[in-house]
Amino acid sequence: MSPISAPFAADLDRARTVLREVFGYPDLRPGQDEIVAAVLAGEDVLAVMPTGAGKSMCYQLPALVREELVVVVSPLIALMRNQVAQMRANGVAAGALNSTTDTAEWRSIMDDLAAGRLRLLYLAPERLARPDTQEMLARAKVAMIAVDEAHCISQWGHDFRPEYRDIGAFAAALGNPRILALTATADEATRGEIVERLFARPPRVFVHGFDRPNLFLAMRPKAEARRQLLRFLDGHGGESGVVYCSSRRQTEELAEAFRAAGHHALAYHAGMDAAARSAAQDTFLREDGVVMVATVAFGMGIDKPDVRFVAHASLPKSIEAWYQEIGRAGRDGLPADTLTLYGTDDILLRRRQIDESEASDEQKRVERQRLNALVALAETPRCRRQVLLAFFGEESEPCGHCDVCRDGVETFDGTLAAQKALSAIIRTDQRFGEVHLVDVLVGDATERVVKFGHDKLKTFGVGKEFTKPQWRAIFRQMLALGLADVDMTGHGAWWVTEAGGEVLKGRREVVFRRDVVEAARSQGKKKSAKIDKKPSAAGLDEAGARLLAHLKSLRADLARELNAPAYVVFADRTLIEMAEKRPTGKTEMATVHGVGAAKLERFGDVFLRAIRDFEG
Repeated sequence: MSPISAPFAADLDRARTVLREVFGYPDLRPGQDEIVAAVLAGEDVLAVMPTGAGKSMCYQLPALVREELVVVVSPLIALMRNQVAQMRANGVAAGALNSTTDTAEWRSIMDDLAAGRLRLLYLAPERLARPDTQEMLARAKVAMIAVDEAHCISQWGHDFRPEYRDIGAFAAALGNPRILALTATADEATRGEIVERLFARPPRVFVHGFDRPNLFLAMRPKAEARRQLLRFLDGHGGESGVVYCSSRRQTEELAEAFRAAGHHALAYHAGMDAAARSAAQDTFLREDGVVMVATVAFGMGIDKPDVRFVAHASLPKSIEAWYQEIGRAGRDGLPADTLTLYGTDDILLRRRQIDESEASDEQKRVERQRLNALVALAETPRCRRQVLLAFFGEESEPCGHCDVCRDGVETFDGTLAAQKALSAIIRTDQRFGEVHLVDVLVGDATERVVKFGHDKLKTFGVGKEFTKPQWRAIFRQMLALGLADVDMTGHGAWWVTEAGGEVLKGRREVVFRRDVVEAARSQGKKKSAKIDKKPSAAGLDEAGARLLAHLKSLRADLARELNAPAYVVFADRTLIEMAEKRPTGKTEMATVHGVGAAKLERFGDVFLRAIRDFEG
């Protein structure tokens, strides 16, 4: 980390004071100080920080320290609304202009702009091109533009959005105020395009660690996804979380199954009308214990800090997309769980989507590499966190906080099994899919096998030591290891790669994960896997847990009165600390994490009374 230059040390000290007094946080998080210092020094900045690392504070603090207007380009109306509510609860003048802004709110924002009181103005990227927006902000003297989810600018980013391309022109029309671009996932190619398209001046670039140590990482082969997910949810009763699905139909079916099992589950996908999507999103943001079952249409910009789990019913499209999606859990820094289910069909679907897309050949190549990295992560016998961080160019020791570290992984020499499978592919002229190849290996003389004379092949029945589900697991691992591939234009025909040829010739050994293959033997009958339950009460005793529940109920009532998410009142972490410390007066309450001056004045007495009454 570069040292903070003396002229701006005073500004950084002031920022820390504001952080304590306004937000109730004891100090800046690792990495925030140098970014805030660079912004306060008047520099343009591109910051790549992991989700939950406090990116928003990097523009909120400078706006307050310098008492200037910052325009925040944000992707979702609900996110803008909730961030404005959070800022106002902390006593900060903030507003948002979007399609839901009514006349009274618009006039209030205009008055604050004219008087120079407004510190943060949230806008959707689509609104930037409007002449009235540019005229209004030209008069308001915008000091900085903060661009959230900045990877959306780049065609190399995993969530490219064309309207983000207009931000650079918008900044130029305002006289090129300084820019702070923020994202959680941007590789070198993505960062390069962000710099080229967004900044008029060369920015300082900060790339901080990608590790989210509070997230438990787990990935499992898909057996019966519904049953596996219900078992996972059973370990998270009453907690908020997201279950991502690959199709609209799956979201509806799983949400219904979860509700039948007693969970407060909602569906969310792009096929729903806008009002229904908005209602579902508001319920998730405002209430505790809601399970959102969604496609990737849900999640961009979601800032709910107390999401305790994220599960994937199917494999995501890339390692960056997966990292972004699991990053929506545990943003408050407390422990959170992740679970990703995957199967061969998922891998083939994602490959077909890449091949059939309108992307350039080079971009398709990059997307295939990203997908392959995710498949390798799913099948790895090593610590998952080590493999994940290695993809982002970081090294780490085994984490002890993933399913591989916790449960251990046993491997076996799979060279012979791979040779049998690869031989079956070759002897059937590399023209058949997995189902047919497995039938040949286990000696199942189906009508199709007999029709093509494959029951006469030397490989017919040579793999009877494995069941059909086990062979499917072996084929998936061969795909992950690059020993074989699938012709998506040839009805799913498998073919042997150069690496697979080396295995067939005995020049390369193959190691498979025994747990993945053995799990497939009794697929559908496997007893419950261990649930690594993370109590959100963070070690509270029984009385403390009851007090926490009491404080959460009070918080919910106050949030309903405010028509705002519960965390706008206080985050879970704050309530847990209240239940631990049990402050008796405002002086003690002011030392609780997340209790700033405005919230202390507004909510302090009611929570202190609740604590006294509970103890009395």
